[in-house]
Amino acid sequence: MGELVQRVEELADFFAAQAEESDDLGRLTDQTHKTLREVGIVRALQPKDFGGSELHPREFFEAVLAIGGSHASAGWVSSVVGVHSFELAQGTREVQTEIWGRDPDIWIASPYAPIGRARRTDGGWIFSGRWPFSSGTDLCDWVVLGGMLTDDEGNVAPDGLRHFVIPRSDYTIVQDSWDVVGLKGTGSKDVVIDGAFVPDHRIIDPEDLGSGAAAERAGRGNVPLYRMPFHSMFSGAITAATLAAAEGALATWINYTRTRVSVRGVTAATDPRQLHALGEAASDLQASRMQFLADIDRLYEQAESGRPISMELRAEVRRNQVRVSRRAGDAVDRLVAHAGGSALRMDNPIQRFWRDLHLALGHGANVAEPVYEASGTIVFGGQPPKNVRM
Repeated sequence: MGELVQRVEELADFFAAQAEESDDLGRLTDQTHKTLREVGIVRALQPKDFGGSELHPREFFEAVLAIGGSHASAGWVSSVVGVHSFELAQGTREVQTEIWGRDPDIWIASPYAPIGRARRTDGGWIFSGRWPFSSGTDLCDWVVLGGMLTDDEGNVAPDGLRHFVIPRSDYTIVQDSWDVVGLKGTGSKDVVIDGAFVPDHRIIDPEDLGSGAAAERAGRGNVPLYRMPFHSMFSGAITAATLAAAEGALATWINYTRTRVSVRGVTAATDPRQLHALGEAASDLQASRMQFLADIDRLYEQAESGRPISMELRAEVRRNQVRVSRRAGDAVDRLVAHAGGSALRMDNPIQRFWRDLHLALGHGANVAEPVYEASGTIVFGGQPPKNVRM
């Protein structure tokens, strides 16, 4: 077990105790935020020359699973914000210095949805838009936003998708925009930009992230961590946070069922139907964890060897990631169906994990069918759609 994982596992009770207050606030509590900074989860994938830990990605994801199994919203923010350090390590040296040069604990939010529009001007671009779902955004000082390059008439350029790196002074957080049934504590609010100037050095081409060209230009092409496929890592962050919520639901269900007596006077822990549901769910979630982490190991071994990571392997990993999330959701639904009505009372943590899990399943990275179609197309020698990124 790595030091990071050990540190967060020792804090399990603390994280669990913070969940309800985070939900009430609509963001992580100040104590949770402070503790996550202290354990260094967001620095796990950050380069060493800018104060990061540059860990094996498996340790990062295991730490996310440990945090999210106690407090799903904290796991989600840790995973999503943490993976942004991986991307920015492949940006220009200038933007890395701007962000981490004075303070290596700076956090960076997103989202990547290509909603924004950028028009060329001297030395950069004029950028505008409104994006939903910026997880942990109140805790971050920068944001990476998806957008499209346009001409002067506003026509989108072919292959114009870019990521724009923006300081907190240039965008507004819409505070009343996160009113949801699950993952309330993530504070995934809207952000708005109205005509901000973005210099060229703060723009990243996601195609270069996917091909490895960005890591090469950043001087990190020989570092195994930054040879990992970007889309496997970002989608993996969503998978890990989703699976963590499912594991939290399982642990909470077991604890609740130990002392539960049904309306028929039957001790639930001896009821064959309860035991059958537990056996299926526990096995499915264990298989999901093993498959997810083993795939990260497979990718890292290829990255460490210096050999190119094939599209076939990338597609297989993405297929497995969405299947892990769907399998986890199905497992928890079976548990909740056997947990009785009291499991859905608002003072029962089972219902919180269940709600958090279902909101997580709605993330675009967890939409399974396009990924299944693309991976199957590759199996049969075809080219997957460009909008399904591997």
